[in-house]
Amino acid sequence: MKNFLWAWVLLGVAQAADTIKLDLEPVWSAHPVGFCLLTHPPHQFAAYYDAQRRMSVAQRTLNSTNWTITKLPSTLGWDSHNYVTMVLDRAGHLHLSGNMHCVPLVYFRSAKPLDAASLQKLPMTGDREQRVTYPVFLRDKTGRLIFRYRDGRSGSGDDLYNVYDEKAGKWSRLLATPLMSGLGKMNAYASVPRLGPDGRFHVVWVWRNTPDCASNHDLSYARSDDLVTWTDSAGKPLALPITLQTGEIVDPVPPKGGLINVNRELGFDNAGRPVITYHKYDQNGDLQIYAARREAAGWKSVQVSDWTGYRWVFSGGGSIIGEVHIGAVEPVGAGRLTLGYRYGRGAGVWVLDEATLKPIPGAKPPSRDGSGPRGLGKLDSPFPGMQRKNAGDSGTPPPGQRYMLTWETLPANRDRPRTGPLPEPVMLRLVSWPEKR
Repeated sequence: MKNFLWAWVLLGVAQAADTIKLDLEPVWSAHPVGFCLLTHPPHQFAAYYDAQRRMSVAQRTLNSTNWTITKLPSTLGWDSHNYVTMVLDRAGHLHLSGNMHCVPLVYFRSAKPLDAASLQKLPMTGDREQRVTYPVFLRDKTGRLIFRYRDGRSGSGDDLYNVYDEKAGKWSRLLATPLMSGLGKMNAYASVPRLGPDGRFHVVWVWRNTPDCASNHDLSYARSDDLVTWTDSAGKPLALPITLQTGEIVDPVPPKGGLINVNRELGFDNAGRPVITYHKYDQNGDLQIYAARREAAGWKSVQVSDWTGYRWVFSGGGSIIGEVHIGAVEPVGAGRLTLGYRYGRGAGVWVLDEATLKPIPGAKPPSRDGSGPRGLGKLDSPFPGMQRKNAGDSGTPPPGQRYMLTWETLPANRDRPRTGPLPEPVMLRLVSWPEKR
C-alpha cells in the first residue's frame, strides 16, 4: 500500500521517456489476483495465471526478449485472495507459493539454482499445512529466508512462521508457537513485519471475529529484534502466541467501528518512530483517517481527515472492492510527513506536521522526479468495467532501471463466479523504464 498514490500520479502523468514494453502471454482477466515479478540480474522471473488460469512462471535473461515459460500443476478458481509470490534463497533456488485460500499448502522449489523449469511441488514442515492463506516470503536480519502464512480461516486462525536452511534444503518452525493466535475465536490480520530505522521489526494488525469484514476490531502492535522474541512498544516482553488479551492495543476500535484489515498501514516519522495510519468512524458516524504514534504516555491517535457526511459501510465476506485506500506516512524532513489517500470523493496527499500529525493548511507535498512508465493509462480491452492492475518488482533491478508487470482485469466479485459474457484473456506485459536520478 505504501506509495500507492505516488504510483497512481506517475502513471497518470507518464513523463518518462524510453519506456519498453515486452509481451509475456495472454492471462485470465475475469477477476483480479496478484502476480509477482522478481529481478535478479542477469535473470528475471514472472509468476502469474495464464489464459486457462494455470499457474505459470516465465523466465528470461535481461539482455533477451524471449521468455521461457513453465506451467505448474495448480489452477486458479474464482478467488481474488489467491495471489502468487516467489523469492530466491541465498543458494539461488527459486521458491514459489500461492493459489491458496483455506486450502492445503501450494509450494514449489526449484531443484536447480535460477531454473524455473526445475520447480517441484513440495511440503514445508508437513504440519498445519491444510488450511493455508496469505503466503509471505521475507528475510530476517541475517538473511535467512522466512515464510509466514495463516493456518485457519477468517475469524479463526493463527499466524505461523517457518525458516529455511539452505544447506539442509529443509524448512522448520521459526517459532515453537504461532506468533498470533485467535484461540479459535478470531484471527489477526497482520502486516508483513517491517524493518524500521531503529533496526527492529515492527508489525501492526487488527483482530476479526468472523468472515464478515465489519467484525474487525482492536488495532494492535508489536516489535522484535529478530522475529523470534517480541515486545510491546515499551519493551515489555510478549508471551507467544500473542492474543487479544496479551497483545498491545493501539486503539480499541469495536466491531462495526469502521476498522478494516486492508487499511492499517505502518510508516515512520523523521525520528524513526512508528506511525500507524488507519480509519474508523468518528462520534458522528463519519469515516475518518487517523494516525497513531507511541508517545511518552502511551499511544496517541490523531484524527487527520475532516470529512463531513461521508461513511463507507462495508460488510460481508470475500474480496471486497475498497472504496477507501490510505498509505503509510513518509518522512520528508523539516518536521514534515506526507500521507496519501483516496476515498469516494477524491484523492490527494496530506502534508502533516510531525509534532501534531495534523495536516498543514496549504502545504504541498515535495515534487517527485516524474520518473515513471509512459502510456499505461489507456486500456486495450474494450470489455466494460476493465481496470489496469500492476505488480512492482520484488527483486533487485540493475542500477538506474525499473520494471513492473501490467495487465487488465475486471474488479473483485466477492470471490464468486461471474455469469454471462466474460472478457477475453489480455496480454500480460513487462514494462521497463530508466530511473531518473
